[in-house]
Amino acid sequence: MRRFYKDVTLGAQPGGYQVLLDGRGVKTVGGAAQIVPTEALAEALAAEWRRQGDTIDPASLPLRDMADYAIDVVSPDPAAIADGLISYAETDTLCYRADPDEPLHAHQQAVWEPLLTGFEAAHGITLVRVSGVLHRPQPEASLAVLRERVAALDPFVLAGVETMTTLAASLVTALAALDAGHEGEPLALWQAVCLEEEWQADLWGRDWEAEERRARREADFLRAYGFAQLARA
Repeated sequence: MRRFYKDVTLGAQPGGYQVLLDGRGVKTVGGAAQIVPTEALAEALAAEWRRQGDTIDPASLPLRDMADYAIDVVSPDPAAIADGLISYAETDTLCYRADPDEPLHAHQQAVWEPLLTGFEAAHGITLVRVSGVLHRPQPEASLAVLRERVAALDPFVLAGVETMTTLAASLVTALAALDAGHEGEPLALWQAVCLEEEWQADLWGRDWEAEERRARREADFLRAYGFAQLARA
């Protein structure tokens, strides 16, 4: 599609801010007004539109797509999204370790255990660690605390958390990133959750296609984190 607008501005709307293209408000794929909760997020969306050249590249508008998803999919039924995220907590990557006699187990203990114990302390919960692949249920009281935490999130923040969770296969990682205390922490969390992939790559050699896929997933994870942060700025 050729670029059809010249000016990109912001307009204050009831409930937030909207990007205006030549004075006309941007709409979602579903046809709703794309009104976002913070000026910071709206400015980030506007920046995507300003960067377009003579031809619009939809792939270069990822924040727009996330905003559309938050409005069209998450906002109508946030409870359904929250329930889906709790299923990740039941089989969280950080809780599933190699068998104790395997070298990988010690590495997982050294990297994952401090993250997990810190998360448990912050939320006042206990999560079950599992060695091997056999499923063991998590305490219902712990899941209830996480369900309450997730259900309280704004739909835009929830959209970002959902993306981070699915990419990491870990709700713990996503919520820990959301609560990050310094700029580099989300990246460190992502690298931690990729520990087993790194271990296998170091052991058997690296494949450039797999490395590219992981780099794209990393970029998507950090973008989702940024989206969630902008949504509550």
